[in-house]
Amino acid sequence: MSKKNNQDKLIIFALGGVGEIGKNMYVVQHGNDIVVVDAGLKFPEEDMLGIDIVIPDISYLTENRDKVRGILVTHGHEDHIGALPYVLKHLNVPVYSTKLTLGLIEGKLKEAGLLGETKRILINADSEVQLGSIKASFFKTNHSIPDSVGVCLDTPEGRVVHTGDFKFDHTPVNNQYADLQRMAEIGAQGVLVLLSDSTNAERPGFTPSESMIGNNFEDIFRKASQRIVVATFASNVHRIQQVINAAMATKRKIAVIGRSMVNVVNIASDLGYLEIPEGMIIEPDEVNKMAADRVVVLSTGSQGEPMSALTRMARSTHRKVDILPGDTVIIAATPIPGNEKYVGRTVDELFRLGANVIYGPGSVSGVHVSGHGSQEELKLMLNLIKPKYFIPIHGEYRMLRHHALLGESVGVEKENIFLMDNGDTVEFQGGNARKGNKVPAGNVLIDGLGVGDVGNIVLRDRKLLSQDGILVVVVTLSKQDGTILSGPDIISRGFVYVRESEGLLEEANRIVTSTLHKLMNDKVNEWASLKTNVKDALGRFLYEQTRRRPMILPIIMEV
Repeated sequence: MSKKNNQDKLIIFALGGVGEIGKNMYVVQHGNDIVVVDAGLKFPEEDMLGIDIVIPDISYLTENRDKVRGILVTHGHEDHIGALPYVLKHLNVPVYSTKLTLGLIEGKLKEAGLLGETKRILINADSEVQLGSIKASFFKTNHSIPDSVGVCLDTPEGRVVHTGDFKFDHTPVNNQYADLQRMAEIGAQGVLVLLSDSTNAERPGFTPSESMIGNNFEDIFRKASQRIVVATFASNVHRIQQVINAAMATKRKIAVIGRSMVNVVNIASDLGYLEIPEGMIIEPDEVNKMAADRVVVLSTGSQGEPMSALTRMARSTHRKVDILPGDTVIIAATPIPGNEKYVGRTVDELFRLGANVIYGPGSVSGVHVSGHGSQEELKLMLNLIKPKYFIPIHGEYRMLRHHALLGESVGVEKENIFLMDNGDTVEFQGGNARKGNKVPAGNVLIDGLGVGDVGNIVLRDRKLLSQDGILVVVVTLSKQDGTILSGPDIISRGFVYVRESEGLLEEANRIVTSTLHKLMNDKVNEWASLKTNVKDALGRFLYEQTRRRPMILPIIMEV
């Protein structure tokens, strides 16, 4: 294909966010212009031992850094902004976002020492931004955080619409209504391809309005005779506002605990997204000094995270706040898939302390509704935008599949719907679409200060160590005649309890000694061969005796 034709192509792909929940990052490229939408993180899966967070692999973007015109951010949740501090270290490009989102991003960049060198551009739903040959405009959506927007990208090949995370909430808490008229106008002008949020594609009907929770909070607050603890996502500013409103109506004061919660409450109130009456917020130290029926504690930990404020309260290890019998604890969030066990454990511990715990799906407890649209809302979005092509995004594969079926049900041609994995590309040229070549896309694991230095091999070793432990064999050989001067000494960690396994380790010692003698007699003195033979002989013996395969590390020294 000639260079010119290649320039004319529109290429769309995800570096994160499809086939998974989290680390959303979508790329739209036309010729020499690349626009990135979102840069999120996700939390590690159970087999990612010791990993703190996971971010997308951005090697495609760093290789093409001179073409990247900017990163557009749809809203301020971690799975959309969390990777920015890492991405911007390698890719110094402008970031465009709305006011609250920018406030949350700036907090992150400040911590990472990147605030000074990152160009940050404030946009709103009426902004238009020229990014090379691509023109970006925006439209208001509802989600569980204020200032959420969808993105419309006008490219020479046609119009690309990215919904961001959305639901249709007709009675939003902050009176920021979704701009249905604008969406319909975009659709009427013709849309080549829609990328739409699939999180609740399996859920029939409509997602209830956030405002229904306010009344439920107030009822619970009125009935509670002692202290109330509310745990929710720190970024759910609407939910926090409803806690403040219910506290105000029932004449209670609020203590905010948990680093991320304090952070968001400060940023959101400074920017005018939270209305907090004068004197409403008290310090955590004051909680125990006030009458129990005059206090609400607003806390992190709705996902049962081991170090979060709620989990520490449940374990009675929080420095400032104890849970007392008769306290009411509200967990106003649904567990992220994979966290159910942690949440269940926290709920159990709270019940043991005598608390009245209100938790569970929204319809049961009335204290949580999703921020994502259910099937009828997803159909409404498809009908408003009326795309020729459709790419479901933001969800695990089964969610994308369900969303594709919804697309077909409202009239999108089956062959015009693309189910993608991270790194799969769709190319558009002359109004036609086809799957293109794959680009590198994977997980970059972050452990402490290390970014990407822990890969599959290190994880495999950690898994081995966690399952069968380790044996270290230390031997000193003589350089002259190859005799064993000291050892073998065998050190065991996490394999067997040494005091009860002396016989086994003595036998292991004999096997190492005889293996080395045999090799010396055969004039084998390469270190690699010595180590491999010791490992094999010892591994075979230990497996026969214990049916375990510890990691064996032979350390051979010559003097």
